[in-house]
Amino acid sequence: MKIIYIHQYFRTPSEGGAVRSYHLAKGLVDAGFDVEIITGGSQRGYDQCWIDGIRVHYLPVAYDQNFGFFRRTLAFLFFIKKAKKLIRKLPRPNLLYITSTPLTTGLLGLWAKKRLAIPYIFEVRDLWPQAPIEVGVIKNPLLKRFLISLERKIYQQALKLVALSPGIAEHLRKVCPDRQVAVIPNFSDLDRFFPMEKKPDLLQKYGLKRSFTIAYTGALGKVNAVEELLEVAETAQQTNKNWQFLIMGEGSHKALLQRISSQKSLSNVHFLPFGSKEKVNEVLSLADFAWISFAHLPVLKTNSPNKFFDALAAGKAIIVNHKGWVYDLVKTHQLGVSCSPSSMNGCIENLERIEKHPEELFIMGKNSRRLAEQYFNKELAVARLINLIEPTKGSQNASGEKDILTA
Repeated sequence: MKIIYIHQYFRTPSEGGAVRSYHLAKGLVDAGFDVEIITGGSQRGYDQCWIDGIRVHYLPVAYDQNFGFFRRTLAFLFFIKKAKKLIRKLPRPNLLYITSTPLTTGLLGLWAKKRLAIPYIFEVRDLWPQAPIEVGVIKNPLLKRFLISLERKIYQQALKLVALSPGIAEHLRKVCPDRQVAVIPNFSDLDRFFPMEKKPDLLQKYGLKRSFTIAYTGALGKVNAVEELLEVAETAQQTNKNWQFLIMGEGSHKALLQRISSQKSLSNVHFLPFGSKEKVNEVLSLADFAWISFAHLPVLKTNSPNKFFDALAAGKAIIVNHKGWVYDLVKTHQLGVSCSPSSMNGCIENLERIEKHPEELFIMGKNSRRLAEQYFNKELAVARLINLIEPTKGSQNASGEKDILTA
């Protein structure tokens, strides 16, 4: 079976960032599927290469989180235009597997179904346009109505839908009750992420002390609320705690966060350059807790953040700042503590207690790794996807699995 996998921001583990599509595509190839990926890149012209059995087509469409709204929109539209031309030239696939964001990738599905009679499965990573509407990026009433209508049409015309969390699945079923919706969350790479001791050479490499440490590894954008981690750091410094805070990532708010840290003279905060998954695992190995945060908007409660699953695989205790699916997992499986702005003092007290009782920290880390191994390994995610594409072929791989996806 031939599949064209469309992901405008495809990344490999060596590049770092969100590598879900790489693992799913590689899993399909290993299962005997013929997979080609269409993505964007900053190179001057079209390029293509083979990556672990996957033929990857790079279209010359640059994209960066720091782009403004207009420039982002142009990047989305240019990608659609160039992808249409390429799809016409490639051998006809049996199926398109299209992942968002952006929602505009769904236009390729609508076009391919109507003009080429090629069905598509649409994967929803974030609720769009709900997210930019709630954040305030999209304000025009006409544009809002148009995008909501487009969202509905893309979902309705899809052969099947994939949601990355139970909350997203619930939304999809409300919009399209007649479409099959599968929940395939982000997953833990148990090979690249694993529990490690705090090695003296790594502490020296990053200029750190062997002390109580909280780390954030991920995007530094408006919706990530990493400024709340700086509030914890400020409180820790004011109360003379020997704690340190690591922020590893890139994004539109990185300069702002660095400015806030500098203005408050937070000597306990260290900004580290983002890197490969191996580098992220190194940084997590130096942390006692992994910080998982989002802005306090209803739509963001449905997120399935990569950094959370990386931290699970690394055997880290979790601090989560928002209610939602991730919070429920942390609470149910005793992975860590919550730290919302309204409960900041309670969070600090919990961390003080845990620092004095490291056996609690050890148990939380063990719970995290166990959850990753049992429910969020990439092999199980691939099996779910194969079962969605070809139920007969995938049923054996997915049979007998215990599932905690309550949607």
